[in-house]
Amino acid sequence: MCDTPDHADSAGHPRPTDFPAAPADLRLVVVDMDGTLLNDAGELPADLPRLLDRLGAAGVTFAPASGRQYATLRDMFGGIRTESGAAVETFIAENGNVVARDGELSAADGMDPGIVDEVIDAVRAARADGAPMGLIVCHPEVAHVEIDQPGFNDEAAKYYHSRAVVDDLHEVNDGVIKLAIFDDRGSGLDAAPMMERLVGDRLEVAVSGRCWVDMMVPGRHKGHAVRALQERLGVTPAQTAVFGDFLNDLQMMGAGDMSFAMANAHDDIKAAANYLAPSNTDSGVVVTLDRLLDEAAAARS
Repeated sequence: MCDTPDHADSAGHPRPTDFPAAPADLRLVVVDMDGTLLNDAGELPADLPRLLDRLGAAGVTFAPASGRQYATLRDMFGGIRTESGAAVETFIAENGNVVARDGELSAADGMDPGIVDEVIDAVRAARADGAPMGLIVCHPEVAHVEIDQPGFNDEAAKYYHSRAVVDDLHEVNDGVIKLAIFDDRGSGLDAAPMMERLVGDRLEVAVSGRCWVDMMVPGRHKGHAVRALQERLGVTPAQTAVFGDFLNDLQMMGAGDMSFAMANAHDDIKAAANYLAPSNTDSGVVVTLDRLLDEAAAARS
């Protein structure tokens, strides 16, 4: 089965440093989910409600950013109860193709249906040849699948709470904002190279997890979504902290001056980030944000 890999840096990168040298005017926090905010069991930090209270009191917007769909993120954060009533109401979903704020969705333009059909046919052919691949065709509020096999369904359920099974994915090829392939053997083995060859000149192909490859309209990624959210909120990169661990977070590292790679991050994320946070298993996001808020408060006193 597809397990989450350990991306600890074995190359000994000299950067990023561990923390900004001066207190920051923090206004926006954008946080990846798997390998970043979530622990290795896929659980939110126990201290998250307390942190959300602190961020809300300081006037800081907290936005999860994930390859998951909006419905899934909404479900994951909807049950959080804080003392102040602070809630997570801003989301970057589908690897940047959907931005939601107070329930209002902004979605990327749909892909060319002809390209969607090419990907559908290629995944079907690979599966017929024995590859354990499944394809998810993503629209802003629902994901469509056409196969019913336990391994694929179990993985799809983690990331796509709003799903519909159709007889033929070609029937839902219009208005597609993202295509996601799950390959139980690992995305880099077949799925990513196959998609690069097929549509790499027309779609952005992103390895979003050990077994996941996402395809999107070029220029539509988490970094683009963070910049759109900054513009919407009137926030600058200097006022933005971003946290990530894997390759689909790469463009996001350039969207905030306070860019943190997790200690367990892929080497390319560590090379792109300005700072280093403790690992996801050590509640690195919570620890780092508490410190940023503490130093900002101390500077004001």
